Amino acid sequence: MIHSIPRQLGFWLAALWASVLLLSAAATSSGSGDPLGRSAVVLLRDECFSCHGETKQKAGLSLLTREQVLKGRNMHWIRLDRYFFDGRAAAGNAIPEDPQVTFMVVACQHCETAPCETVCPANATVHDDQGLNTMAYNRCIGTRYCANNCPYKVRRFNFLDFNKRVDGHYYEGPLGPEKTVKDPADLPQLQKNPDVSVRMRGVMEKCTFCVQRIEDAKITARVRARDSADLKIPTGTLKTACQQACPAEAIVFGDLLDESAEVTKLRALPQNYSLLEYHKNPMIHLQ
Repeated sequence: MIHSIPRQLGFWLAALWASVLLLSAAATSSGSGDPLGRSAVVLLRDECFSCHGETKQKAGLSLLTREQVLKGRNMHWIRLDRYFFDGRAAAGNAIPEDPQVTFMVVACQHCETAPCETVCPANATVHDDQGLNTMAYNRCIGTRYCANNCPYKVRRFNFLDFNKRVDGHYYEGPLGPEKTVKDPADLPQLQKNPDVSVRMRGVMEKCTFCVQRIEDAKITARVRARDSADLKIPTGTLKTACQQACPAEAIVFGDLLDESAEVTKLRALPQNYSLLEYHKNPMIHLQ
């Protein structure tokens, strides 16, 4: 009993010191100001016409073969669901001449209360201060608990070493021949975005709201501000890769704390809703 008192005292002192450090870090971050407050996206479904303009190269995604896709090993950050209304009930089950189709763009919703974060044993998917559901790829151990717990099914798993191994040797893993990184003839290797880390076998991945672009915009804002306190990123200057590639301008990205941002105005409209209406407070809404 006598020996347990110093141990308990040391534990509580360490907990108190950790709380002081966390409070001081929060005060420092709040005092310096974050150039981007709350990242959010609004998808305009009526504008989308299923162009499949997903920027795989910007995200550093692997291009899978038909055989891999047939095995369920899809690799994309944005899933495009199609819903058909053929009017067969009104037409007496006859094949209609003009079937109607609508599209649903589904990506990681970046939920405020993300169920994928609570089940990760390695703490590889966490929430940051601007509302992003971020990924630490070097922590991921590939349990795929997050994919099972995601109600939107938007996480993908790297089954094989598509980025590191030579074509035809994906199944051999570390024992297979490795690609020559600086081989000028390796066109798939040259198309990768140098600002994005290339994922490896056994790692989960998903949409990150182009966090590399967000960080680049933050750095630019801090350099421009110098000693002033104006760290705000100008409205409309930051765009995600999918938003920039969308020809119909159906993807709107912005800061929810900026009242002049288009995404804030769209979120205030009565036709705004979230996918499946789950109570996860997602950062992606639809109209």
